[in-house]
Amino acid sequence: MGMIRLLLLIAGLAVAVATASQAQELRAQLSPRDYTTLAAEIGAKVERIPVREGERFKKGQILVSFDCSIQRAQVAEAKAALTATEKTVAVNARLLELQTIGKLESDVAQAERDKARAKLDASAAVLGKCQVPAPFDGRVAEQKVRAQQFVQPGQALLDIIDDSELELDFVVPSKWLVWLKPGHAFKVEIDETARTYPVKLVRVGARIDPVSQSVRVTGTIGGSFPELAAGMSGKVLLAPPP
Repeated sequence: MGMIRLLLLIAGLAVAVATASQAQELRAQLSPRDYTTLAAEIGAKVERIPVREGERFKKGQILVSFDCSIQRAQVAEAKAALTATEKTVAVNARLLELQTIGKLESDVAQAERDKARAKLDASAAVLGKCQVPAPFDGRVAEQKVRAQQFVQPGQALLDIIDDSELELDFVVPSKWLVWLKPGHAFKVEIDETARTYPVKLVRVGARIDPVSQSVRVTGTIGGSFPELAAGMSGKVLLAPPP
């Protein structure tokens, strides 16, 4: 009888150890749904940055403006050149009707007009790069340049994030995929706030790490919680079903 009790105790301990190994602590970090670094597409002096670090903006709002007096002058020059070539084409068309010039001369004038129009389009395209609009609603995470600073093409200007929906990235054992599917609901306890929040799984990684036999998954925080911010971390309250 004593032996049976001992065997039952050992079996209970084994189950407890197995359960504890499955319910391992999972750490996760909050990240914004969208984020990007805005960069300069032209070489120019920064004229104005109306938003500062931490401030919010709307999609389409101008975040950076450049001093583009030279580019505006180039557009004006291109417009004047196009107007001149269009007048030449009109005059040549009339002269061609009167047979006072040859068709070649008329064709050359038309080609010059097309060339002037293309130059105007190119100048206007460059002028359009003098303002950097916001690609989405969000906040400024980091300001990398200041007003009156000259920047080069490709130089980083602002790091921006869309924190309207925060995501939770973490790693789970790959064997959990037999029960852990998109739509699965669970909770996360955030260290900075000492509170728990509802989470819903939205994505499962496409590749399993063969060494650790783990896979990255992503969930989204359900609801609006102003106290949460990207970069916060916490413990995922998720365990395999019994």
